Amino acid sequence: MTIKSAIVTGAGTGVGKAIAKALLGAGFHVAMLGRRVEVIEKAAKEVDPSGTKTLAISADISDPAAVVAAFDKVKAAWGRLDVLVNNAGVGAPAIPMEELTPEHWHAVVASNLTGAFFCTQQAFRIMKAQSPQGGRIINNGSVSATTPRPNSAPYTATKHAITGLTKSTALDGRPFNIACGQVDIGNASTEMTQYIEAGALQADGSKKAEATMEARHVGEAVAYMANLPLSANVLTMTVMATQMPFVGRG
Repeated sequence: MTIKSAIVTGAGTGVGKAIAKALLGAGFHVAMLGRRVEVIEKAAKEVDPSGTKTLAISADISDPAAVVAAFDKVKAAWGRLDVLVNNAGVGAPAIPMEELTPEHWHAVVASNLTGAFFCTQQAFRIMKAQSPQGGRIINNGSVSATTPRPNSAPYTATKHAITGLTKSTALDGRPFNIACGQVDIGNASTEMTQYIEAGALQADGSKKAEATMEARHVGEAVAYMANLPLSANVLTMTVMATQMPFVGRG
């Protein structure tokens, strides 16, 4: 039986773990990547108690050598790569732009953009060479890929850049049956978004509690995209809490 395999970056917590769980439910074997070995191993045991359909791989995706090693492990274990989900990402402190340090900026760019690029490169390497040729790449763009929050320049800039990476990947992958799409997520309830439920800064300077949705709905959306035949592609999808301020932002 041919194994359908997927890699999910940032899979140890929150949305990434929800995506990994949904892909397992959709029939994929899933390699779960994350920086903290104890977190990624705990998450893998949680979503796959038998340990037969997951790989827990500790890797810093901003390190190209670590990315190559991680993708080689997946290829060695399952023989091919059908889906890559570039989910890993971090933010910077929500402070005025002029107070951000170079370290803040570089950390966000390295994780959100450079890491996604390195992973996409390795996915191309495997997907172009395997038989049948091709595969699918799904990028986590965030609603910040179109509309920023106040004091979010590094995060917003990288998410706008992810949209460019998505379109370039979709174009460059076309001759090799590699599809690429993007899911823009708004207010999924995770540890990272607890501040939104308590009160998030709005464009008018006020603070307001915002509605959230369960992270599993994001996982279900990604699983739908992942299971499409390669003759079809969702280029962009927005999955958001219905009552959140986004359309018009306010």
